Amino acid sequence: MEIKPGKLLATINSPADMKAMRPEQLHQLCDELRQYIIDVVSVHGGHFGASLGVVELTVALHYVYNTPYDQLVWDVGHQAYGHKILTGRRDEFPTNRKYKGLSGFPKRSESEYDTFGVGHSSTSISAALGMAIASKLKGETDRKSIAVIGDGAMTAGMAFEAMNHAGVADSDVLIILNDNCMSIDPNVGALKEYLTDITTSPTYNKVKDDVWNLLGKLPVGKNFSRAMAHKLTDGMKSMVSSSSNLFEALKLRYFGPIDGHNITKLVDTLKDLKKIPGPKILHIVTVKGKGYALAEQDQTKWHAPGLFDKITGEIYKKKFDIPQPPKYQDVFGHTILELAEKNEKIMGITPAMPSGSSLKIMMDKMPHRAIDVGICEQHAVTVSAGMATQGMRVYCNIYSSFMQRAYDQVVHDVAIQKLPVVFCLDRAGLVGDDGPTHHGAYDIAYMRCIPNLIVSAPMNESELRNLMYTSQLDSLELPIVIRYPRGEGVMPEWRTEMKEIKIGTGRKLKDGEEVAILSFGHPGNFAAAAIRELKNDGLNPAHYDMRFVKPLDEGMLHEVFSKFDKIITVEDGTIVGGFGSAVAEFMVANKYKAEIKMLGIPDRIVEHGTPKELHRECGYDAQAIADAVREMMKDKVVVTSFG
Repeated sequence: MEIKPGKLLATINSPADMKAMRPEQLHQLCDELRQYIIDVVSVHGGHFGASLGVVELTVALHYVYNTPYDQLVWDVGHQAYGHKILTGRRDEFPTNRKYKGLSGFPKRSESEYDTFGVGHSSTSISAALGMAIASKLKGETDRKSIAVIGDGAMTAGMAFEAMNHAGVADSDVLIILNDNCMSIDPNVGALKEYLTDITTSPTYNKVKDDVWNLLGKLPVGKNFSRAMAHKLTDGMKSMVSSSSNLFEALKLRYFGPIDGHNITKLVDTLKDLKKIPGPKILHIVTVKGKGYALAEQDQTKWHAPGLFDKITGEIYKKKFDIPQPPKYQDVFGHTILELAEKNEKIMGITPAMPSGSSLKIMMDKMPHRAIDVGICEQHAVTVSAGMATQGMRVYCNIYSSFMQRAYDQVVHDVAIQKLPVVFCLDRAGLVGDDGPTHHGAYDIAYMRCIPNLIVSAPMNESELRNLMYTSQLDSLELPIVIRYPRGEGVMPEWRTEMKEIKIGTGRKLKDGEEVAILSFGHPGNFAAAAIRELKNDGLNPAHYDMRFVKPLDEGMLHEVFSKFDKIITVEDGTIVGGFGSAVAEFMVANKYKAEIKMLGIPDRIVEHGTPKELHRECGYDAQAIADAVREMMKDKVVVTSFG
């Protein structure tokens, strides 16, 4: 199905093509850009509401600024679809998030207009400030640096660290605060309330209108001095109450709030701000999902809805003839509620992902015991540690790639103090379309090297429930990691009775001959599928589900190495320092000799695609496992087909 852009949008192959447009044409361009995003995403999928909310801002930025010379940094990147379409990627846009297609996020290797690779929140101000400082040192006084950050991303400590530096760095950086009260779920915390006060206060807005009128009369240009800018700011501070001085207190010249959907106002404002030197912040108010009524009404649902009928709003769901297993994250959500109803010590913590992690199931029933702390992974870990000192059993649910941001807190605040926090790492392994910024490729390696930390992974939903049950028992006195993939459940009947698992014990799933497959976590299901197929070749490998990478089941490993001299390890993490490495270390330490083949994520950045495509590419799907066994046993293979 060919999707054609509107007549005006079809003429835009780069931002330079916009420069000749009359200001009144920008309204039509915004309408066509918004419609093109709706048309493509409804058919091909992707993030939705965020980009619709910044259509006018995107057009205004590329109209006013000289991109890519002027450097534009989009925080997270969910909202950068319009940016991609206007910067030479319009016709490629239907390949967005598809295997070998455009990335769903800005990516430096994809376009010179993507000045900084993003995917995790709250990096834009630091990056843009770094660019501004470098431009100043190089004498590029005409070069501008702009960071676009949402109010959800502004809750992260890194954003405040960057603003704290920007206020004294004396560099020409503009921060645009896109305020829509949403990240993926509704925003939380005092900053949200503060921004609401700013945008709804009649007194404050009258003051701001007066200042904007004054700004329009200033001699902007070569006669507008830094001293004048400071006087304007000082005047602002004297007129505005102390409760509205957060950004001025950080020495950032604050402008706004203004309507982020008024293209004329945005263009005029950006033209004025372009002439004002130094660090400044423009506060715009937008609606996530703007222009598509259903997305405006239910912004969480329409953050990334999948394929849908753009006319009726029906979101297409796959239809199956047999019952399908739930997603791992949903099993987590139902199980933590089930456990919390029996154990009053249980708490749930998530850094701004209650829907994605399914902690919202508990939040709806027990809002006082399941808490969204905002986009601040470091705080999430340490507040969990604080609760643990008081005897609470805290399930800190963080996506694997987001946990990278809180590594020091895991070591310093949890492991050193032996606090029994339960880290539930959702999205472990290759997550699919979100690509390298979101793949949970490294947690096995970076967690198993930390003393006092238990690292586990369930092979299926029943094992996840058992590990969660075990982790809340008083007998467990150390922190534990439970890692599991996005979706990919295997048990339609998953509500099994929970039972304790002895820490550091694996399971022998199948006896075999000559080759032993040792799996860790969900890829054990790939191994089981490979073993079923290998029967056609007359091969009969053994299969062990290790369950723990730390501590390893040494008794089981002694059994394996005493019986087998051909070993295959399978994991959905990096093979550098991961589960296979742990098995090899055991072999060397105990002076065993065996041929070991490690299957998992290779030592390179893995791009985006469906999980099935990426498992195949990385060589640890069922076919790759079967092929590895055949290679080890090539003298005995009778049939070499698969599937």
